[in-house]
Amino acid sequence: MNIQKNISLKPYNTFGINVFAKQFMSINSIEELQEVLKSEDYSNTFILGGGSNMLLTKDIDKFVLHINLKGIDVVFETASTVLVKANAGENWHEFVLWCIDNDFGGIENLSLIPGNVGTAPIQNIGAYGVELKDVFESCEALHMASGEIKMFTKEDCQFDYRNSVFKNELKGQYIILNVTFKLTTQNHAIKTDYGAIGNELEKQNITKPTVKDISKAVIAIRSSKLPDPKEIGNSGSFFKNPIIPKTQFDTLKQNFPKIPSYSVSEELVKIPAGWLIEHAGFKGKKFNNYGVHKNQALVLVNYGNANGNDILNLSKLIQKTIKRIFDINLEAEVNIF
Repeated sequence: MNIQKNISLKPYNTFGINVFAKQFMSINSIEELQEVLKSEDYSNTFILGGGSNMLLTKDIDKFVLHINLKGIDVVFETASTVLVKANAGENWHEFVLWCIDNDFGGIENLSLIPGNVGTAPIQNIGAYGVELKDVFESCEALHMASGEIKMFTKEDCQFDYRNSVFKNELKGQYIILNVTFKLTTQNHAIKTDYGAIGNELEKQNITKPTVKDISKAVIAIRSSKLPDPKEIGNSGSFFKNPIIPKTQFDTLKQNFPKIPSYSVSEELVKIPAGWLIEHAGFKGKKFNNYGVHKNQALVLVNYGNANGNDILNLSKLIQKTIKRIFDINLEAEVNIF
């Protein structure tokens, strides 16, 4: 086993936070993972995927296992659908592009989301009217205590808005090894009615979009709003869009007539967190070498060598301010360590 000591995790988290791992190992096979986990010497582990949905605030005094399992395979195909299995270490956006190159439809709206395939079900990633659960068939995960591999169905995963069983009762118990997606091979269900996709297609004079057209539109929109983590450290959307009772929204509407919303049910309404943060005065605000991005208030950024606690404290200030102004509790979407 190739175990490294006192390794900087700056290259392994999209915020670019320079903390250190006491011990570090890149996992390239299931057998390697099982061997490490069954050793009592390495029972205190920290699982690291794409590092895109986390904020590191201190050195990791554990054995960091970087899940680097690679491979994409078509496992079953009919005239109209296909099952594609992708291993956990595959980069999410590169996997989306692979599917589009093969004219497989269903995840084109999820283009350019940072992170790896293995962490996508944990968060039930979503964007532009599509969530991972919409195309999820199953996943295989390794039980850390026993080393046994279990298959999880969509029902087993208990998907919810930016949530799953892996963030709740099974948190810290399983490592996702691969995910199988059910995608379309023809008659794709093109979704253009969420966000600015329709406007972007109109600018390009596209009236009958393909999955590739949707992907390109989403990439253009996200690129115009969101900073590239390779250039400015960030973790994408830092907060969840809050869901509140419609009665509370009706009251807010009286005080803030332009507040936007999306209906969740007859009783519940979703509010864009970015709008709340912007109207609280944080958009584009800079504090030394960290702050809130100028184009998207949902994104907290590391402009240089900020530490995790700087960004954490900023997030708490935003939460406190939103509570005071709008009486809404903002919940962090990223995992904080």
